[in-house]
Amino acid sequence: MNETKSVLAAALFFSSTLAMGAFPAWAQTGASLSGTVTDQTGAALLGVAVTIKSVDTVASRTIATDGGGHYQASGLPPGRFEIRAAKHGFADEKRTGISLAAGQEATVDFTMQRSASDACASGQEFATTDCTLTWHGITLYGAYDIGVGWVSHGLPENGYNYEGASLVNRNGYQHRFLIAPNNLQQTGLGVRGKEEFLPGWSVVFNASSGINPQSGLLANASATQTINNGLPRSSYSYAIDGARAGQPFNDEIYGGISSEHFGTLTFGRQRSLGTDAMLRYDPAGGSYAFSYIGYNGTMAGGGDTEDSRWDDALKYRFTYGPVHFGAMYKFADGNGGCYSASATWTAATCTPESAHNNAFGFDGGGEHGRISADVVFQHYNQAISVLNPLLGPQSVTQSYQSTTNSINTNPITGVNLISTNNTVYGIVTDNKAIMGAVKYTWDPFKFFGGYEFIWQNNPTHPLGVGASDQGGYLMSGVEDNNLDSEKLVQVWWTGVKYAYDSKTDITFAWYGQVQNTFRVPSTCSVAAGFRSSCAGDLEEGSLYLDHHFTKRFDAFTGLAYSFVTGGLAIAIPHGPGVPYLHNNNFAPLLGGRFSF
Repeated sequence: MNETKSVLAAALFFSSTLAMGAFPAWAQTGASLSGTVTDQTGAALLGVAVTIKSVDTVASRTIATDGGGHYQASGLPPGRFEIRAAKHGFADEKRTGISLAAGQEATVDFTMQRSASDACASGQEFATTDCTLTWHGITLYGAYDIGVGWVSHGLPENGYNYEGASLVNRNGYQHRFLIAPNNLQQTGLGVRGKEEFLPGWSVVFNASSGINPQSGLLANASATQTINNGLPRSSYSYAIDGARAGQPFNDEIYGGISSEHFGTLTFGRQRSLGTDAMLRYDPAGGSYAFSYIGYNGTMAGGGDTEDSRWDDALKYRFTYGPVHFGAMYKFADGNGGCYSASATWTAATCTPESAHNNAFGFDGGGEHGRISADVVFQHYNQAISVLNPLLGPQSVTQSYQSTTNSINTNPITGVNLISTNNTVYGIVTDNKAIMGAVKYTWDPFKFFGGYEFIWQNNPTHPLGVGASDQGGYLMSGVEDNNLDSEKLVQVWWTGVKYAYDSKTDITFAWYGQVQNTFRVPSTCSVAAGFRSSCAGDLEEGSLYLDHHFTKRFDAFTGLAYSFVTGGLAIAIPHGPGVPYLHNNNFAPLLGGRFSF
């Protein structure tokens, strides 16, 4: 193995020397190109052969990346270039359409995908390298991420919660030490494959699921709600909302066809375009422990955290040189329950509804030098946002959520249409959102920023009692007219990642979300009483250090602080509103991650 590395290094050095001799102008003053080459996990790749070729003169130069995955070429003449990154065990990556002016400094990064031929040959190789668990073109992958932490205002844990406890929680009431799951990455397993069936054409598929690392249970946001149904607020454990609801493949399960020239088309349960952009442009990479937009999917889902993944969806991706394009369409699925517009209604007078939860979105972006940017638009009908667990006889506030079903806030007379056992309660809106995000590289720093504007309105097609939610859960309570007027939400973020060395990163990030007053009449003050329909603000800041001991194992430590004000500090939206028990949370933690 050492002899092979020596031969490769000598060959790269020899080819670089020949290029310098053949094209002496390149050694003089001129433009420069640099960048970082990583694998799909974000780990730096050593010894990648980066070939820079002039389209105008056909001259080329090959450079090997260093231990930090970096390459740099200076003294390039003005003109057009294409760059190719190649390494044994990885699929080649190519960038075209790169134009350099005299004296210009440009950055082009690569993310390389492992090929099936680089499979682990032994247990020792698996432990000491980043080889893949591949057999006949099918790769098993996953991660285990867990830590210990402290929160200033927290709750008891349960085995279904997969997002930890770093973000301010409406029902958090005491400081406590706890086990923190899934801090930098969701614990889970997946299987993926890519098999060529014609030159340049391949079949692709992916299936993955997340779990709670300390309980071993499937990630299930809906179950965190239902296990708290009927309990007094003081007895709650962590209750969250999200797209993972106990499905066998609660992350993604899709298949499709990929072409080297025409892009990739897939169908199934897939991450939304907003989620893809969040993972790319979030300084914390979608971390549950240190990122608000990772923990809460409002931004990724275009207005609703449950829509960070779309079921029954077509997704198309196409890349041409430095430019890429994406489009996505979700077909309606599930059932719409039973609905009536009457002031009082029963099971005999309501009408079965069809689901109209179709959605669509577009993404456009590209790279130029050191900067990359994307713009994403998403529209989702009948988006469901689950509220607090169903209230019950023990609740100190009104108990109608569990004793009568609600739609348009009109009570149902007679027996409940849907049992309140193992069901959820939520509001329904039609959402649209536009997001812009940018990343700028200035070694050893990477700067991130983004902004999203979201419009929410009462649904054109209402859902009824008994409508289906994520993971096959049913809704025993539905609100289709929760908004007095259009609700406007703005989400923004910024941050910087500093590469202290080839193995250690330090990241700082700040996130914010604000909403308008959509209450009519718009009387929102301490005297009038705040409701969830009043203007409000949520802020979170985080700072953490991540050190890679090996290709597979890293350890991290950091802290997050978050707080809410105004309407966003209202925990239960009915009546004059029930506020958060505490409007802030401070959460330091220490953890480790093993990925493969």
